[in-house]
Amino acid sequence: MTEDAERLALVVHEVRSPVAALAAIRDALPGARGDRGACQRLARLALGACEAIDRLVREVAVTTVVPEAVDLSAVVEDVVGAAALASRREISASGTERPLVVQGDPVRLRQAVDNVVRNAIAVSPPGTAIAVSLRATRREAMISVTDAGPGIADSDRERIFEPGVRLDPQRPGSGLGLAVARGIAEAHGGRLTVESERGAGATFTLVVPRPPPQPETPTSSS
Repeated sequence: MTEDAERLALVVHEVRSPVAALAAIRDALPGARGDRGACQRLARLALGACEAIDRLVREVAVTTVVPEAVDLSAVVEDVVGAAALASRREISASGTERPLVVQGDPVRLRQAVDNVVRNAIAVSPPGTAIAVSLRATRREAMISVTDAGPGIADSDRERIFEPGVRLDPQRPGSGLGLAVARGIAEAHGGRLTVESERGAGATFTLVVPRPPPQPETPTSSS
């Protein structure tokens, strides 16, 4: 695939997110089937996805990072709330009760989490639950997405992160979502990994470094 063709494929892939979010808002508002908070999350997700597309068109790489303070708790809540409403699936979020701030690109991190959650929706049978959890150590923040899919063979655990790879050609998709998400994680100095067993689903974990704690400034004694 040429560079121009690859960039076009990425644009086509990423444009699906705001279209799906806006369609869900359209469907939810007239019949009041979605609450205002969920619709606001969908709107934020759609806007963030549009910003990601705009940057993809203007910038050389999808992994270009413009860092600032980002609350991962808010990112997870927005993505999960929007995805649950758009897909009408049961998607839970845990560990988001308190802010968890990292230095990162808010547009790219939202894009990465959304791609992993959308992958979980695509592989999980209807009626099954998807769980998203946020946790942290002193050095790292971790967002894990657990699906109810068929699992991944050991031989495929790295292949699934290659652009264009789809383990099940019958499922819709371009095979770009996980590749983009891993690229964004690595651009932040982090990683995207997977743990899985055949027939037992998979857990994808997006890891982002945390800023080192600031030393306390000694107070002067009088």
